[in-house]
Amino acid sequence: MDTTRGQGATRAAARVLWILWATYGAFYFCRTNISAALPGLQAEFHFSKTEIGTILGSLKLFYGLGQFLNGQLAERFPARVLLAVGMFTSAALNVVFGLSTALYFFLFVWAANGYFQALGWTPTMKVASRWFDPARRGRAIGFIGTGYQLAGAITFVVAGWSAEYLGWRGAMYVPAALLAAMGLVTLFLLEEAPRDQLDPTAADRERADGAAPGWRHTLAVTLANPRLWLVALALAAVDACRYGFTDWGLSHIMEMQGGGLGKNALKYAILPLGGIPGAFLAGWVSDRLGGRRVPVLVALCVLLAGLAWAYGATVSSHPALSVVMLAFIGFCIFGPQVLLVGSAAIDLARAGRTAAAVGFVNLFGYLGAFAGDQVTGYLADRHGWQAAIHFWAGCALVAALVISPLWRYSAASSRAAARS
Repeated sequence: MDTTRGQGATRAAARVLWILWATYGAFYFCRTNISAALPGLQAEFHFSKTEIGTILGSLKLFYGLGQFLNGQLAERFPARVLLAVGMFTSAALNVVFGLSTALYFFLFVWAANGYFQALGWTPTMKVASRWFDPARRGRAIGFIGTGYQLAGAITFVVAGWSAEYLGWRGAMYVPAALLAAMGLVTLFLLEEAPRDQLDPTAADRERADGAAPGWRHTLAVTLANPRLWLVALALAAVDACRYGFTDWGLSHIMEMQGGGLGKNALKYAILPLGGIPGAFLAGWVSDRLGGRRVPVLVALCVLLAGLAWAYGATVSSHPALSVVMLAFIGFCIFGPQVLLVGSAAIDLARAGRTAAAVGFVNLFGYLGAFAGDQVTGYLADRHGWQAAIHFWAGCALVAALVISPLWRYSAASSRAAARS
């Protein structure tokens, strides 16, 4: 009987993992798609790169604020419902963006999209923390991370070809339909916690133990955790580099190498595809190191800085080599990103406050991405693409330096601190 129950629980966990993988990945259909829309948007409305950077940055700013707020909401409301609301509303806002014609309305719609996109990650991590213990957490969250790398690659191709044949607005409409369809799957099929955690008696005990404290106490405990601040600041630097490549990279490679949007979208899809093994292997290796995330983070961030600098030097003169380099850049971006926003944040959270910790860390990640979009647009306008790419490389080095004080920290020591 116990063996049968154990096998059933394993199958249920695997099913939940796949749904989380597909759910959070689907959010990227209506976030990364703007990269394919940018060349047409810029050509039709004659926006400068600085203005485009402001549009891009508006999503990051409101996504970050949404992460902070929604981390608190995810502690109190069903994850399945929050995810579905985010998916359906983001899809609708992408359609509205495609119908827009004025700069400030583009800003408003893309900022609103940022907030509803922020209903994705914290509920996903809340469900993951309930289903997977710390010994398996790095691999589980690493696997979930591969979903949004694959979705990002698919989005580059789908949105790129949609923009090629339907105009830039097609890059907004087609991904919106895909996200809405996945929203229905999530709403009806996601199981939020193992059955024993859904038992009313267990829930009563959890509340009695203080696992669901008030907003103020949760916020105070989260803000008073100094290790979380280091993770948050490191993620800010990583995301500045990450969104430099994912938001601006398609426009950059088109300017450097020429060719049509569809062809270059196929080239650029190699970056998130490279992120798939990066996300999974970073989690797997850190689990094998006893939950020590930081050595993996530092190594990948230093390598990322070198690759970014080399990519800027070769993208025009060696097109084939630069595409190969994009795969390795993706590996080195998404390995650290998934660890910082997932496993490391959950490891360092105080007991019962995982969603709040993840939301806090992701707030800083997207503040970094917002600043990165602004700086990238400014540098590309005033000093050329090379200066912007050197900025991305510098951000990767900053991330390695910021997180290095936690070098010896592990999941085991985190659990001890969380109980204290």
